[in-house]
Amino acid sequence: MSHHPSVELHRTDRIGWLRAAVLGANDGIVSTAALIVGVAAAGTASHEILITGVAGLVAGAMSMAAGEYVSVSSQSDTEQADLTRERHELATDIESEQDELTHIYVARGLDESLARQVALQLMEHDALGAHARDELGISHTVTARPVQAAVASASTFAVGAALPLLMVLAAPASSLIPAVSGASLLFLGLLGGLAARAGGASVWRGAGRVMFWGALALGITAGIGRLFGAVI
Repeated sequence: MSHHPSVELHRTDRIGWLRAAVLGANDGIVSTAALIVGVAAAGTASHEILITGVAGLVAGAMSMAAGEYVSVSSQSDTEQADLTRERHELATDIESEQDELTHIYVARGLDESLARQVALQLMEHDALGAHARDELGISHTVTARPVQAAVASASTFAVGAALPLLMVLAAPASSLIPAVSGASLLFLGLLGGLAARAGGASVWRGAGRVMFWGALALGITAGIGRLFGAVI
């Protein structure tokens, strides 16, 4: 009976989509809740607060998608340019590329004869893959995926933004600010804790840092809204 080695899963496999998803949801909660609290502190009517929040959700989701797509596309373009140059070098000067990979493995601790043997065998199997991974630092776990990042950012922003909007519908006008603020901080804490757990970090530290920045954003926008509401 043959046995196949199990595939060991690492948390770095999640880093691409996890970063975009957490960033999107976090921004959705903070920006929408801060917007709601700011206009509510200025004495705006409830239906106008809701309209403002919905507009913030749509604009924010589109902004997140566009920004993430452009950013990750730039990374992808750089990766593709590096790979194109590497293909050319492998096609025109294979011996120099073998030497280059050998020196990389020597620098990592292998003796030169073993390093050259490893370099030759890896290049025989997949020359471009070996140089992409060990020379350029490009691997499947960190390869840029613009569309995936854009969709994840936009959708999670919308989900995050919907949470404080639900509080606008559920909470009475007299307690709108504390209800939105408290619920948003709770959501941020849960999100930060879950993201930290998925990444293998401290749950409490992950929750605490997003709650701190969320509270700071809510406090500043509430103060600005109250100031402008009093002036206007």
